[in-house]
Amino acid sequence: MASKSSKPDEDLLCCVCCEVFTDPVLLSCSHSVCRTCLQQFWRRKVSGECPVCRRRSSKEDPPLNRALKNLCEAFLEKESRQRSSAGSEGVCSLHNEKLKLFCLDDQQPVCLVCRDSKNHKSHNFSPIDEAVTDCKTKLQTALEPLQKNLKVLEEAKRDYDQTAAHIKTQTQHTERQIKQEFEKLHQFLRDDEAVRIAALKEEEEQKSQMMRRKIEEMNEEISSLSDTIRNIEKDMKAEDIQFLQFYIFRVQRSPKHPEKTSGALINVAKHLSNLKFRVWEKMQEIIQYTPVTLDPNTARPHLHLSDDLTAVEKRDQRSSVPDNPERFDEYWCVLGSEGFNSGTHCWDVQVGDRDDWTLGLIPESVTRKGESFIHSLCCLCYTKSDNKYWIFCAGQSGLYLTSKEKLQRVRVQLDWDRGKLTFTDLLTNTHLHTIKHTFTERVLPLFYNKSVYPLRILPLFNR
Repeated sequence: MASKSSKPDEDLLCCVCCEVFTDPVLLSCSHSVCRTCLQQFWRRKVSGECPVCRRRSSKEDPPLNRALKNLCEAFLEKESRQRSSAGSEGVCSLHNEKLKLFCLDDQQPVCLVCRDSKNHKSHNFSPIDEAVTDCKTKLQTALEPLQKNLKVLEEAKRDYDQTAAHIKTQTQHTERQIKQEFEKLHQFLRDDEAVRIAALKEEEEQKSQMMRRKIEEMNEEISSLSDTIRNIEKDMKAEDIQFLQFYIFRVQRSPKHPEKTSGALINVAKHLSNLKFRVWEKMQEIIQYTPVTLDPNTARPHLHLSDDLTAVEKRDQRSSVPDNPERFDEYWCVLGSEGFNSGTHCWDVQVGDRDDWTLGLIPESVTRKGESFIHSLCCLCYTKSDNKYWIFCAGQSGLYLTSKEKLQRVRVQLDWDRGKLTFTDLLTNTHLHTIKHTFTERVLPLFYNKSVYPLRILPLFNR
C-alpha cells in the first residue's frame, strides 16, 4: 500500500508526461514542465507555446524551477524509503499489519485490512506463497527465451568475429597479389600501385569499422541481456515480499534475432578483376584480359580459386571462411564477379578431363543456400558417371546431348536481350545447343567443379 499512501500531489506532476517532474523549467506564464517534455512538445507543436495555457513563452531557454525540482526529488526519495521499509519488514505501511495477501488487480502485497478497504473493493487476491510461486513461474518462462536469445547473440558475435578476421586475411592476401602484379610492371607505374593499395585499405577500414560497430553493438546487447538475466535470477532468490515488489517493476524485454550482414566482405574482385587490362590502358600494352572472373565471396568453402580469380578446383580441406549470405554451402559452385542485365557477353572455359562440371547462369536474386537455386539454373552439365552431357533450364525439360569427342573447351555466349544462351565446342567450332529463355533480371555466370583439376576461364588472347 506504499504506492497508495505516497500518491503525488497534482502540483508535482508534469502536464505532458503525467509523471513526477524531472528537471522542471519555469515558463513566463508561471507554468512548469519537464525540460525534455517541453523540447519534444515544441518540436511537434508551435515553438515557444506553453503546453498548459498555450501562451507564448518569452524565453527560448526557460530557467530551471529549482524549488519544484527539490520538492519532486524529496517526494521520490521519501517514496523510495517507504517502499524499501515496507518491503523489508513485510508490514503494511498504512495499517501496520502483516502482508498476507497479494492483490492480483493491483499486483502488490496487501494486509487483511487493505483487502476490506474501498481501494481494493471487488479485487481478486491470493495468498503470498501462491503469488510467489505464480510470479516465479512467469519469470522463469520469460527467462528461458532470454537465455536462448543470449546464445543466439553469442553465436552471431562469433560469426562477426570470424568475418572481421577474414576481412583482415582477405586484405593481406589481396595486397600481396596486387604487389606481385605491380612488380611485373615498369617503375613509372608504382604510383598507380599505391593508389590501388590505398583503395583496398580504405575499403578495409570502412568494412572493418562496420564490423567493429556490429561487434560493439553485439557486445552491448550481450552485456545488457546478461545483466537482465543476472538481475532476474538474483530477484528470484530474494525474500517473498521483496521478490514480489521487485517483480512488479521488472521490465521484460523481447528477444532480438541478429541477422547476418550481406556485403560485409572485402570486394576482392573489384581490386583484382581484370587488373592487368586496366593497367594496359596506361601502359599501351596488352597483357591479359579475362571477360569473366570469379567472386571468392560466393565460393563453397571446399573450393579453391586461383590468385587471378580465373580458375576453380575442389579441395578436401574446408577453407576457414564466413558463412555469408552470398556463399554456396552445399553445391560445388562459384559465381562470376559481375552480372549481366542487357547486351551480349561471351567467355571461354577450359573443362578438359574434369569429372563433373557445370557452366551456366543463375538469377542474381536467387538464394545460394541449399539446393533451391537449381530450379532457376540454365546450364550445360557433364557427369562422368554416365559420361553424358545435359542441358537444363528453368521451366524446361532436361535435354541429353550427343558429342563424338569429349569436350575440352566450351564457349558460353549470352544474348540477354534476345533470351539466348549458346554453348559451342571451341576446338571444333561446333554448335552444341542454344537455350531460349526470357531473362527478367540480372544474371550471374555459374561454375560447378567437383574435381581436383581446375576449371579455368580463358583469357582473350587464348581464344
